[in-house]
Amino acid sequence: MFLIGKGGRCCQIARMKLPSLLLLLISGVLCFLPSCRSLSPAPAVPHPPLPTVAKVDLAKYAGSWFEVSRLPNFFQKSCVRSMAEYTALPDGTVQVRNTCYKAKGRTSSVTGTATPVEGSGNARLKVKFGGLASLAPVPEKGNYWVIALDPQYRWAMVGTPDRKFLWMLARQPQLPYPVYLQLKTQAKSLGFDITRLLPEASAPPGLAALRKTAPRKTKPGA
Repeated sequence: MFLIGKGGRCCQIARMKLPSLLLLLISGVLCFLPSCRSLSPAPAVPHPPLPTVAKVDLAKYAGSWFEVSRLPNFFQKSCVRSMAEYTALPDGTVQVRNTCYKAKGRTSSVTGTATPVEGSGNARLKVKFGGLASLAPVPEKGNYWVIALDPQYRWAMVGTPDRKFLWMLARQPQLPYPVYLQLKTQAKSLGFDITRLLPEASAPPGLAALRKTAPRKTKPGA
């Protein structure tokens, strides 16, 4: 057996006897087994339970919602901004229609159904979409958790218990800046990585303009 190195010379490994070579290979494989603790990844730290609002009135929650901010996710990668349309149905479920607005005016939509998780006060829902998305498993505890909600249903914040997904929603294209900061602070306290929130310049539509409503700091002596 020969392994050719640079300049046509044989590598040193090629001159090893077969038993020695096998011993070397076996040792290398064993080093990547879980018993080799120095190379095994640290166990994931479990998140504390994610609290939700006490109750959601689905009839009031229905209607159009603008996505103000979100954590990046693979299925909205091409969305410049997004909107959701919720319709409460007689059987207690909610029809969901999400629209993704892409660059150059292109759009795409997906329709699904949200089913409330029993005993959650409608604050946790199992959302399932059609097409290829229907193949994705939905956890029994739900994949849409309402963790903040305005008493007048003017804004909401939705997340998942693994802290991988987060959305800030509003009835208008933008939130008052103090409300945005309030939701951002709450999300951080719940364990979400707010440093990964969408940049304001590309958030849907007008998050960058939120700063215009923030009180400006005056310089001393001004």
